[in-house]
Amino acid sequence: MQGEGDLGDSIAAPALLGDIGATNARFGLLDTTGRVGRIRVRACRDHAGLAEAAEDYLEAARFDGAETAPPLRLGAAAIAVAGPVMGDAVTFINHPWSFSQAALKSRLGLDRLVIVNDFGAVAAAAPHLGMSDLGWIGGGAAPDIHVPKAMIGVLGPGTGLGVGGTLPIGGRWVALTGEGGHVSLAPATERESRVLDAMRRRFGYVSAERALCGPGLVNLYGILAEIDGATPRPYTPPHITEMAVDGGDPHCREALEMFAEMLGTVAGDLALTLGAKGGIYIGGGIVPRLGSSFPAGRFRARFENRGRLRPYVKDIPSFVIRHPFPAFVGLAALLRGDSTIAACLD
Repeated sequence: MQGEGDLGDSIAAPALLGDIGATNARFGLLDTTGRVGRIRVRACRDHAGLAEAAEDYLEAARFDGAETAPPLRLGAAAIAVAGPVMGDAVTFINHPWSFSQAALKSRLGLDRLVIVNDFGAVAAAAPHLGMSDLGWIGGGAAPDIHVPKAMIGVLGPGTGLGVGGTLPIGGRWVALTGEGGHVSLAPATERESRVLDAMRRRFGYVSAERALCGPGLVNLYGILAEIDGATPRPYTPPHITEMAVDGGDPHCREALEMFAEMLGTVAGDLALTLGAKGGIYIGGGIVPRLGSSFPAGRFRARFENRGRLRPYVKDIPSFVIRHPFPAFVGLAALLRGDSTIAACLD
């Protein structure tokens, strides 16, 4: 597994890498040999904004246990953010931070700043991940090695639901970004219909993210309990997964199983929409952490339940991303030019 290690070819000067979600800000330094180190995680709530979190990290990384150290001189920074990137002003979807790219570049004294959607970074990483970074959960025979040569779809439930893709064009990988986590969520069973009807009464519009993220898992649990006339307990997402795995609460177990099946629906839709014969990669903060407790069989059965198109999707492999910092792999690839973002094609 890659962690604080080699991310490929060298770059001209040290670069700051950042993966900024709604809960945590992850930072690392990519050195001139192509290795990433000094990885630290900061809680977003502890900082007024991205610039302050980055400066706090850089000051700590500068000393890295030493009493004195020269100032860090960065050549560039590549930062993935949980929100759309459509101009100079960037606003997070599930967190109150916002910032100007030009102002951030000036404040950090950078020659080059790359800001991308967080799942754009994961999409950029996908073709550069090896089998040691992935856990196969279905599609064809279990591979000893997976070398994607076709379109890849990526998605990941965490604080929100990230969706992206990447395809090979002209000798490099082109990552596609968007806000696919906010597409409409369709039910596949009568029980799911009742759950989504309740969500519509509560939220109005029901996106995939309303069910397929940490708060979404809480939504599923609470509504399932209410439908059956039970009073939901004030569980957090970790409580729900723990109670589901231990069998301590049947509604927690059903919520986790429904979560996996709905994720299979959305992942199968993504595979069909993109023609993702190179595979579907699942990241985010929930599924990789569950490990073998994730109901992969339920996910895969729903993924393949495509009527006449079942033969098309059954051989599309699906993987859970095990790499602890996949966005850093993608950000390094973007800095090297091995991957690019579709909007950045020249």
